[in-house]
Amino acid sequence: MQDVPIITDQAILANWPDTVLHDKKENTCLLITTAIPNYSNINTKETEKLYNYTDLEIEVSRMWKVRTKIVPIIIAALGTIKKGLDRNLQLLPGHPSATELQQITLMGTAHIIHKVLGYITLTSCWVLDLSQDRHLITKRHKQIENLK
Repeated sequence: MQDVPIITDQAILANWPDTVLHDKKENTCLLITTAIPNYSNINTKETEKLYNYTDLEIEVSRMWKVRTKIVPIIIAALGTIKKGLDRNLQLLPGHPSATELQQITLMGTAHIIHKVLGYITLTSCWVLDLSQDRHLITKRHKQIENLK
């Protein structure tokens, strides 16, 4: 199930995980939650996801009589990942690699930046500077014609 609330016996506010994989043969259920935060908020976002969906995990285990696990997939907008992501990805069918998900995330970020820069009509803009393995945003003056 994807983007569907899980109806439970008890009222649970966080009852809408991104994806639910219910394997009836293995008697397991994965509650997959995703987020693409700023790189400095990766740990906070993962903790928040685990905390928010704990009640749902317990309720689904009780109602469906399955082993349930919350699987947070958190990748920063510029591709930064947390160390435990590979462990979580091994639980998913198809075993996607962290590199594949980083590429998808970076392409989405690039698409958003391209759309935003397309609307700018000023002579200056914000350009991403990735020097020295740090993600900094510096202001550089450029003509719009040079961006195209």
